[in-house]
Amino acid sequence: MFFVLFVFVYLFNNAPPIHFSLKPFPVFSSQHHHFFHHFLFESKVCSSTMVFYRSVSLLSKLRNRVVQQPSLTNSVRWLQIQTSSDLDLHSQLKELIPEQQERLKKIKSEYGKVELGKITVDMVLGGMRGMTGLLWETSLLDPDEGIRFRGLSIPECQKVLPAAKPGGEPLPEGLLWLLLTGKVPTKEQVDALSKELRSRATIPDHVYKTIDALPVTAHPMTQFTTGVMALQTQSEFSKAYEKGIHKSKYWEPTFEDSLSLIAQVPAVAAYVYRRMYKGGERIGVDESLDYGANFAHMLGFDGPEIQELMRLYVTIHSDHEGGNVSAHTGHLVSSALSDPYLSFAAALNGLAGPLHGLANQEVLLWIKSVVADCGENVTTDQLKDYIWKTLNSGKVVPGFGHGVLRKTDPRYMCQREFAMKHLPNDPLFQLVSKLYDVVPPILTELGKVKNPWPNVDAHSGVLLNYYGLTEARYYTVLFGVSRSIGICSQLVWDRALGLPLERPKSVTMEWLENKCKK
Repeated sequence: MFFVLFVFVYLFNNAPPIHFSLKPFPVFSSQHHHFFHHFLFESKVCSSTMVFYRSVSLLSKLRNRVVQQPSLTNSVRWLQIQTSSDLDLHSQLKELIPEQQERLKKIKSEYGKVELGKITVDMVLGGMRGMTGLLWETSLLDPDEGIRFRGLSIPECQKVLPAAKPGGEPLPEGLLWLLLTGKVPTKEQVDALSKELRSRATIPDHVYKTIDALPVTAHPMTQFTTGVMALQTQSEFSKAYEKGIHKSKYWEPTFEDSLSLIAQVPAVAAYVYRRMYKGGERIGVDESLDYGANFAHMLGFDGPEIQELMRLYVTIHSDHEGGNVSAHTGHLVSSALSDPYLSFAAALNGLAGPLHGLANQEVLLWIKSVVADCGENVTTDQLKDYIWKTLNSGKVVPGFGHGVLRKTDPRYMCQREFAMKHLPNDPLFQLVSKLYDVVPPILTELGKVKNPWPNVDAHSGVLLNYYGLTEARYYTVLFGVSRSIGICSQLVWDRALGLPLERPKSVTMEWLENKCKK
């Protein structure tokens, strides 16, 4: 018995780093199961089998070794403990894909005729809001809970994803691994992925020349999208398709393109910033830094706090399920078998719209207009008057409301927590805090807004401004870099699952009138 307990304690204290999958399998892995049985057999301690299984039960209950994941229905399921030390993301996907392909086939064969809801005229005329019509594996948005990345909320991701330092913000590479595999990676896996991304980050010289052909005054998103399009010449998917690759292998060159694209967009985005605002001097990749910190470095910001902010920013902006303009655009274009570069460039053009990604620049500009009009020490009454002035002029208060969410955006809240920790006395942050108290009641009084609460854009600009990244016109580019992680992860699964060309039915007003008169 003592020997068995010794083995149990040794294994628990010396087990390889664990990470979690989103499948409700038993919490004790087969590797550990076989490990114990080997010792039990060799030591001929069969009489201690009951002690072993009790130890297994205790292990599964230890709070600091597992994660409970509340589902959207408030139920709880245990996440599988993984002990794999495989550092190769490609091989992990290769193991996962066949299982998910069979899962999709089963859903189609067993539930293909199940109705998911009714379509109303309001949905057709209202931008298809509330209409379920896309498969998007990497994240799911709940109106009340906010975004979940592979089932994990933002606070949960902050707890379980590896960080650059203890208690720090999650590394974006960790979220990329999670979105692609559904598993929380180890720090070693994240470090390996970070190294691979750095190895793919070299930018061909023609990309810089293509951007330089544009006026330096062109909008940053125009320059950024042009750079992404110029990267397309290296597409592995395009080359493989021209050579006649079998459709069952589409996902592999898509994976290669996606990793390269994710690796390269920070350097392209940083060049746009340096060209527009810093005289055009490029800053290269630092081989010692992770993805978020390197992005800040290439922009020209090397402080530890802004590196932490960039890690947080990229992580929380990476994905927001598939129905938003940029994600849906990327999926739509990719469904025509356009490669990830073409698909992501199209997504960026959607992101550049004022009703989508451009909103984050509008928020900071509006906040600064409040300060210019009322001063930094604006009173609550002055703020109310300015808000009504904005609304009565036919404009919206930027940063408030959301097409799906019906509560405060969790992405706003984690940025607020960052500000309270690092810049509690910043005047603009204090103004944002006042807006959080003042704006929602006014929008509720207006009666036309389903969600009066702040979204992610209401806070990000103030944080960036505090650390010296003051050029609001550039902020959507930061959003675009982040969104590459979510969109490209889903593109890999689009090809792995063999999702078809997207082709919804459209109708005319006459058709609607005739249909509704019947």
